[in-house]
Amino acid sequence: MNDLFEHAAQEAAREHYRELCDTIRRNDELYYAKATPELSDAEYDALYRELEQIEREHPDWVTPDSPTRRVGNDLSEGFRKVTHPVPMQSIDDIFEHKPEQGETDAELVDFYNRLAAALRRPSPKVVVEPKIDGCAVTLYYRNGRLQYAATRGDGRTGDDITANVRTIRTVPQVLPEGAPAVLELRGEIFMPSAEFDALNAARDAEGLPAFANPRNATAGTIKLLDPEEVARRPLRFLAHGIGAYEGEELADMDAYEALLRRMQIPYNKPILRAENLTELREAVAQIDRERRELGFGTDGAVIKLDDFAGREALGSTARAPRWAAAFKFLPEQKETLLRAISIQVGRTGVLTPVAELEPVRLSGTMVSRSTLHNQDEIERLDIRIGDTVLMEKSGEIIPNVVHVVLGKRPAESQPYNLFDAVGGKCPCCGAPIGRQEGQVAWRCTNLTCPAQAAMRTTYFCKREALDIENLGDTVAEALVARGLIASPLDLFTLTQEKLAGLNLGTEEEPRRFGEKNAGKALAALERAKQAPLEKWLTALGIPTIGAVTARTVAQYHADIAALGNSPFLAALEELEDGADTYNRLNPKSRLNKGADKEALTARRAELRPRLEALLAPYAERGYATLSATGGSLKLNNPIGSVSTRKLREYFASAAGQQVLSTLSELGITAASASYRERLTAGGEGPLAGLTFVLTGALSRPRPEFEQLIAEAGGKATGSVTKKTNYLVAGEGGGSKREKALALGIRIIGEAELMRLLEGESI
Repeated sequence: MNDLFEHAAQEAAREHYRELCDTIRRNDELYYAKATPELSDAEYDALYRELEQIEREHPDWVTPDSPTRRVGNDLSEGFRKVTHPVPMQSIDDIFEHKPEQGETDAELVDFYNRLAAALRRPSPKVVVEPKIDGCAVTLYYRNGRLQYAATRGDGRTGDDITANVRTIRTVPQVLPEGAPAVLELRGEIFMPSAEFDALNAARDAEGLPAFANPRNATAGTIKLLDPEEVARRPLRFLAHGIGAYEGEELADMDAYEALLRRMQIPYNKPILRAENLTELREAVAQIDRERRELGFGTDGAVIKLDDFAGREALGSTARAPRWAAAFKFLPEQKETLLRAISIQVGRTGVLTPVAELEPVRLSGTMVSRSTLHNQDEIERLDIRIGDTVLMEKSGEIIPNVVHVVLGKRPAESQPYNLFDAVGGKCPCCGAPIGRQEGQVAWRCTNLTCPAQAAMRTTYFCKREALDIENLGDTVAEALVARGLIASPLDLFTLTQEKLAGLNLGTEEEPRRFGEKNAGKALAALERAKQAPLEKWLTALGIPTIGAVTARTVAQYHADIAALGNSPFLAALEELEDGADTYNRLNPKSRLNKGADKEALTARRAELRPRLEALLAPYAERGYATLSATGGSLKLNNPIGSVSTRKLREYFASAAGQQVLSTLSELGITAASASYRERLTAGGEGPLAGLTFVLTGALSRPRPEFEQLIAEAGGKATGSVTKKTNYLVAGEGGGSKREKALALGIRIIGEAELMRLLEGESI
């Protein structure tokens, strides 16, 4: 019995590890490719540290595609790909600790000591510079002329953003005489803080959504397909490293810095030198003191070995150099007064309490509001109106209440209760609020609540959803407030006249949306009608269904009508319930102590064939499987049990049925671009009769390759069998690669696949 429990605990730990990997991968995609992270830097760092600890304890669990083995991937559609002559790696983070945790710079000291031990030098010379909060880029010069600029991508391959980078005035197009034959500069593109604030003010005046922070604004800008629009954004470039190089030998950072000055290339400053640990600590402290005067976002100091020969000797891990680290500072903290608590109603009806603060300058900006998340968080911190609270910015961006300063609490203060504060009614529409069992959030029960309509419309129009230009939160709020729309789908009923005349201001100071903006929005709405199921599913804002889950769901449904009445989802839900019942009937479980063991066994024996029969048509297609471990059944649900139920609930609801009806009336089919059965049907073309399996990390999303294969007449399947002709493998591949080798199936890369698609032989 102990062995059974130990096995179950081990499986649970491993499942937690897998979920942690998935969460980090998802946020990596949102951060690097979409510029819309769901986690703050502090939250992400905590999860990443936990992952590192688990992998130290269980090295046999680590796979090549672990987030600790790969750099963040920012590859996007619509850009030519560039292969980096020298890989573009990430950099490992080390963290400043709080005083109660011991030495605040213990990790900095540990890094320096490891550096000294590896080099067998008591005091290696290092340089220290600010950590720029921007987007990594490489500039490749040949014979003094800019050949291309590219993003980091997956570290080996990046997006060609040359046309966009040529619009940045701090990037030289031609270097002065005497330039090296080849000079590849690594650096950051960023937005200066003051110019970012001015950009947001201008966007607000035009009724466009404000950017959340300079880093996200930069990431979105460099991936625009219109260089003229990029030129209107305040981007800057600073170099901080070097890639490929053919020129006079560079021995150390002095030589590197001298080269950049001669070539008139802007570079990261200050670069401070440190000959020992004491000087390193002083240099890092100086960066911390001066960083808010630099004019751009920075949350740490980068420490690098000074001499280049030592760097080469130390080398790199799979994702980062061993000779460098980024020391991330603790967020600045300040006290301020909590004047009131207001309530916001979100796109899913969730009521979110918001702290209204006495304005305080924090990490370079004035902070007057901070989310309190939910009633449970308020109770955990025991936050009351009139309290003095300690504030910080998570990741130097998001204001966050650390704790209440109890010694300054007014004697008459009372505990805060959200339900009582709003009288049990939505502050926007007056409908009753409710809370589902097991959940902490209070929600408005009215699906047509105006607040939900505005927030849902903003989300509906976001780039990762339907990408409807010029319809941000200001415009959405005005459309709802003036009665022009009651739901996002009402956008498709708008006319040029109504939209152009929309007043974004007040009656006293009107501000029209205008003909130009209206024309762009209507054109984007027309394009959105042809958007694939993946985008539509994201846009609908169904709880737990983000962009990543939406892409997965779309692989199993031809269009939105098929999803709305999905036998696959129904089967998954029934299988989940059946597996739970089967596991509860386990005669060996201590929960069934004293029960009739034979009766339990008989009921399990009757149940399992029914479950396997229900699963059979989907197992044959590789959609889902049942696995048995330790006397238990587990459904391998590709969509996830929670998301499966949320989808079923949504499309069974009156609101979901209304969406399906409205889409049908508008002639919108929302066909899937990644539907497996269509992509694996085969046909005529250069790949006719050939079956492919894709595995490992590829330069583009897997559904894109599957579609190319299908369009060329081939089949793309999910598992390797004797009928597989080719395994297309990126980095990693694991069990599929091993099985292909065992079966003698040819393994090829992306380049060979592209030649086959062109009708060439390999």
